[in-house]
Amino acid sequence: MDLGLGGYAQVPGTPDVFNERVLSQMNSVRTLRYCFALAFLVTSLPAAFAQGSICGSPYDASTGPWDYRTASVEQRKIVENRHFTANVRMMRRGNTTKNLAGDIAYTLRVLPNHHQALMTMGNWSLKTKSNPPPDGQYTVECWFERAMVFAPDDAMVKVVFGTYLLKRGQSQEAVEQLEAALKQAGANANVYYNLGLAYVSLKEYDKALDSAHTAYRLGFPLPGLRNMLKRAGAWREPSSTPVAPPDPK
Repeated sequence: MDLGLGGYAQVPGTPDVFNERVLSQMNSVRTLRYCFALAFLVTSLPAAFAQGSICGSPYDASTGPWDYRTASVEQRKIVENRHFTANVRMMRRGNTTKNLAGDIAYTLRVLPNHHQALMTMGNWSLKTKSNPPPDGQYTVECWFERAMVFAPDDAMVKVVFGTYLLKRGQSQEAVEQLEAALKQAGANANVYYNLGLAYVSLKEYDKALDSAHTAYRLGFPLPGLRNMLKRAGAWREPSSTPVAPPDPK
C-alpha cells in the first residue's frame, strides 16, 4: 500500500560481503551509531514511548537487518514470502507462528523500517487490545523506536507512527511525528492530510484548515478531512490565488 512517499517502491540493491575482520569493525561502528541515536531518541521522543534498552538493538538480527527502502527484491522475498504473507498483512492468521504478531515481529527484526509491517503491528495491537500483542516481542512503540534508530531519515516511519498515535487518541504526539515527517519529506499531500486530521482532533481548526488546503492542492483524493471541517463549521474554500505550500522547515 502506497501512503504517498514512495516507501514501497522496489529499489535494486544487494548486500555487501565482508570478511570477519571488516564485519567486526562494522558491528562496532553500528553499535556506536545505535548508542548515539538511541540517546538522542530517548531525550527527544515523548516519555510515553522512549523506552531505552528494553526495546533492544535493531542491529541485533540473525538475518539482515536491511533497510526496507533499499533492500533488494531477493532480500524482501526472504522475509515476505514466508513471514509477511497476505494472511498476515490482512490480519487473518499467522503463517509460521500461531499468533500472527510473531510473523510481524520477525519481519521487523530483519527489515526494521518495513512500513506496512509497522502499520500492521499497530493495527493488530489495537484490534486485540494488547500491547505488545501475543508473540509481538516488543510494544508497538518499541518497534517504531527501533525503526527510527535504524533509519532516522525515513519520513514514512514517522507518518505511520503518527497515524497509529492518532488511532490511539494521542493527537499531540501524532502532530509531533507528522511535523517531523514534513521536515524530511517536504510538500507531501499524505502527510498534510494526516496532520490536518490530528489538528481536528485537537480542535485546532485554523491549522487543520491550512493543512487541508495544502493536502488538496497537492492532489490528495479523499474528502474525509474536508467533511470533518464542514461538520465542525470550520471549512472555508481556499483562495483562488495559488499559494505555495508552507515550508515545513
